[in-house]
Amino acid sequence: MAKKLLRAGIIVSAMTMLSRILGLVRDVVVANLMGAGAAADVFFFANKIPNFLRRLFAEGAFAQAFIPILTEVHDQGDEAKLKDFVAKVSGTLGAIVFVTALVGVFGSSVLAALFGMGWFVDYLNDEPAGAKFELASLMLKITFPYIFFISLTGFAGAILNTLNKFAVAAFTPVLLNISIIACAYYLADAFKEPAFALAWGVFLGGVVQLLFQLPFLFRAGLLVKPKWGWRDPNVTKVRTLMIPALFGVSVSQINLLLDTLIASFLMTGSISWLYYSDRLLEFPLGLFGIAIATVILPTLSRNHVQSDKGAFAQNIDWALRLIALMGIPAAMALFILAMPLMLVIFQRGEFTVQDSHMASLSLMAYSAGLFSFMLVKIFAPAFFSRQDTKTPVRYGIITMGANMVFNLILAIPFSYVGLAMATALSGSLNAFLLYRKLAQQGVYSISKNTWWYLLRISLASLAMAIGIWWYQGQIDWEFSNFQQRALAISCVIGLGLVIYSIACFVFGVRPRHLIASSAPS
Repeated sequence: MAKKLLRAGIIVSAMTMLSRILGLVRDVVVANLMGAGAAADVFFFANKIPNFLRRLFAEGAFAQAFIPILTEVHDQGDEAKLKDFVAKVSGTLGAIVFVTALVGVFGSSVLAALFGMGWFVDYLNDEPAGAKFELASLMLKITFPYIFFISLTGFAGAILNTLNKFAVAAFTPVLLNISIIACAYYLADAFKEPAFALAWGVFLGGVVQLLFQLPFLFRAGLLVKPKWGWRDPNVTKVRTLMIPALFGVSVSQINLLLDTLIASFLMTGSISWLYYSDRLLEFPLGLFGIAIATVILPTLSRNHVQSDKGAFAQNIDWALRLIALMGIPAAMALFILAMPLMLVIFQRGEFTVQDSHMASLSLMAYSAGLFSFMLVKIFAPAFFSRQDTKTPVRYGIITMGANMVFNLILAIPFSYVGLAMATALSGSLNAFLLYRKLAQQGVYSISKNTWWYLLRISLASLAMAIGIWWYQGQIDWEFSNFQQRALAISCVIGLGLVIYSIACFVFGVRPRHLIASSAPS
């Protein structure tokens, strides 16, 4: 089973890497076009709200509630019943998100006032920053329909993942990045405010992603006519699980929205700096954490349906060891290389050296919570696969409350960096609470062997961190040109990989430890 999971994880990680690389190219285009000014703040704001709902309806709560029930129905071997279930879920979900999209379009001013309260207050007082509120209200009308298309895309992807066809859903986000890049290149000059070209890129990306997945659903025999099924027993199970899961799986996204609300009261650029640092954080998080979570949920659901508790625990342990192998060194590298990475990737056009410095500070704060964010991605499915959504939501509410307290404590002395610090702290709290409950329930507990494995990985990562910290300190990043920076960062990353690989070997980490059914001794 571990070999199959590893193979699936590699496939999803490869597709996710392609998506993340294009995502970085997209962000480079945005940074070059708008920098970290007022228009950039508004675009990221207008994109964040439908993006938040996407995490709820498409990738987050819906997927976590839908996949376990779909696995149950699929394993019964009744094709007619499976198609009927898919039809009713697609019809019910489609109707709900269509209405949600309409509400978002017609109520964009209310949303802009709610989540951009600082801008709204300036608007009421005729302050210059009030123009951000007007721009955000208009831009939301363009970006909000994205929720309809991407929710159905997420629905199709969840079906394909359950059928162990992971590559299609993992590749799909590439199309969004291509759409935004294309619109930025071809439409930016057509608008007085170039940010509108990016907004239309988001809209177009939603349409293209949905159309891309339909042929694969057809080939799987599950492209069926949608129908309303609110009271269907299996649909009822999905929505019953989904309602609490809205909080449980999306705490980090809710926290980011709350951060946006607070950041709207801070200096211009705060939202953009947080966005760019979050984007670099999302690269390893998506590449390792989300990719592993994607392949493990259907497997854990199947383990639960088959009452195989041993395999269930072993698969969680496998996921933990794999994300530790990737996540711990990635967190250390992001912390040390925050400023060089910002300079290499984003510093051009309207994005200044000062912007790079400011964004690097929040990236350092975020990186402290990277491994915790990854842990949540594998611990939460351990509950959802057993159709337990109440536990994650309880901890989600606790975590969200803690995040707000951390925000209030840290935002005053550290401004926007304090918001990133609060997010990292609340993510760590969430991971701890989820793990403690799994251990208390006797579902999964980290063994002595796995603790030794984590220690070995941490020591290897520390050796790597010392090496790249010393080497990058020899380089004058700020006054180098792009070619010099790109060559230097490539050398630093290469050195880090070499040191980490050698250190892992010296400390006893072997490839077989990721394939064996138990943690290494």
